[in-house]
Amino acid sequence: MLVHLPILQVIVPLIAAPACLILRRPKLVWLFALLASSLAFIISMLLLQQVMATGTISYELGGWSPPWGIEYRIDKLNAFIALIISGISTVVLLAAQTSIEKEIPKDKQTLFYILYLLSLTGMLGIVTTGDAFNVFVFLEISSLSAYSLIALGKDRRALWASFQYLIMGTIGATFILIGIGLMYQMTGTLNMADLAERLPAVAETRTITTAYVFFIVGVCLKLALFPLHFWLPNAYAYAPSIVTAFFAATSTKVAAYLLIRFTFSIFGISFSFTALPIETMFLVMGLLGIFIASTVAIYQDNIKHVFAYSSVAQVGYMIVGFSLSTPAGLTAMLLHMFNHALMKGALFMALVAIMYRVGSSKITDLQGLGRQMPLTMAAIVVGGLSLIGVPLTVGFVSKWYLVVAAIEKGWWWLAGLVLLGSLLAVIYVWRIVETAYFKAPVLGQQPVKEAPMAILVPVWLLVSANVYFGIDTRLSVEIAASAAKSLFGVVQ
Repeated sequence: MLVHLPILQVIVPLIAAPACLILRRPKLVWLFALLASSLAFIISMLLLQQVMATGTISYELGGWSPPWGIEYRIDKLNAFIALIISGISTVVLLAAQTSIEKEIPKDKQTLFYILYLLSLTGMLGIVTTGDAFNVFVFLEISSLSAYSLIALGKDRRALWASFQYLIMGTIGATFILIGIGLMYQMTGTLNMADLAERLPAVAETRTITTAYVFFIVGVCLKLALFPLHFWLPNAYAYAPSIVTAFFAATSTKVAAYLLIRFTFSIFGISFSFTALPIETMFLVMGLLGIFIASTVAIYQDNIKHVFAYSSVAQVGYMIVGFSLSTPAGLTAMLLHMFNHALMKGALFMALVAIMYRVGSSKITDLQGLGRQMPLTMAAIVVGGLSLIGVPLTVGFVSKWYLVVAAIEKGWWWLAGLVLLGSLLAVIYVWRIVETAYFKAPVLGQQPVKEAPMAILVPVWLLVSANVYFGIDTRLSVEIAASAAKSLFGVVQ
């Protein structure tokens, strides 16, 4: 059984998705989806444990040995990312049944779970497959279900947000496919490990440089890297709250994984950072993303838009770590991917609670909620502190490692800019805190009760994780540093 864990990681949610149709009652469907996601989470933990102990796992499909057959290849990097995705998915699903009662019609609730599991399948497939074309296949499975999930939002603008994401996502996927096609044309293989061996022989050709450009642009669209982020704010704002919580914590991590995987493992460091000036390009785009997106977030009146633009800024921090092109920089990036999932998971799950009770995500409607929904608003405060990077939270840990990586490279000015970017987060987080705690409820507004425990429990699970991994960093730092060093070929 343990031998088949790599394929079970993908198969479990894939089979569970259509099986939801058999179960007619929404509660049963929810329990079944939760079980499938929990199994995927347990599998990812076992895989990570195995990889950390024994090294890379190669799994052949159909008895055809790679590169002729399809291979699932698990190493420290993708085992870590799979753990993040499946873990967040499981915690979010704990609150799904209660949340969608208010936001999704009863006749569409089964469809929601089917699409959710398909999106999870796609994400896990992207990170576990060792076949470049399968990356595109799983990307489409994940994306198509994501467009449909966003369109389930009760606000009519959800349809426009979904369409906008569809157009941008299709362009991104097309660019990725062209990049993969050009690589296949020059090497005659789609197996990632085989591609890594064959590409150096043709690396000097214009075709491979073009393939790299197409792939990078496509991934940056999916990553919502500034200035290719325009689809993200509306997608997050108008999707059902539970969908936003899931995507905000996972989808950009998958795109970041692809960027790391193809840059370091397939094209190789020497090619990636010499064929194009990506070190400078990504540094500039990352910094612009941090400052412009954070500034835009300050002026938003919808809390979902605030946190959506904040996500664009946080992607900027990840990309700044990537642009350093050092093991320390990559460690900071991987740490921030993990920590950002916890931060945004907690914040958007708290918004699920607010939407359940208030039915609005406008900042003005939060007046007086600090007293009426103390546990929910406390979760937003802790998540906000993590977003800023206050000590004893996960946000501090990844920004600390990013500052250290910048200083190691001799870029003191970058360390200063990272700290300055954090100050902008103080402003938009304070706006929310001020409204909730220091302003009286609107006259004539009905008193609001605290959110149900079914939502509060997963919220505080994520909040607790924000604090725990902010204090005890051994596990997250060890895995991130180990994965980064292996990508740079550092013998451990």
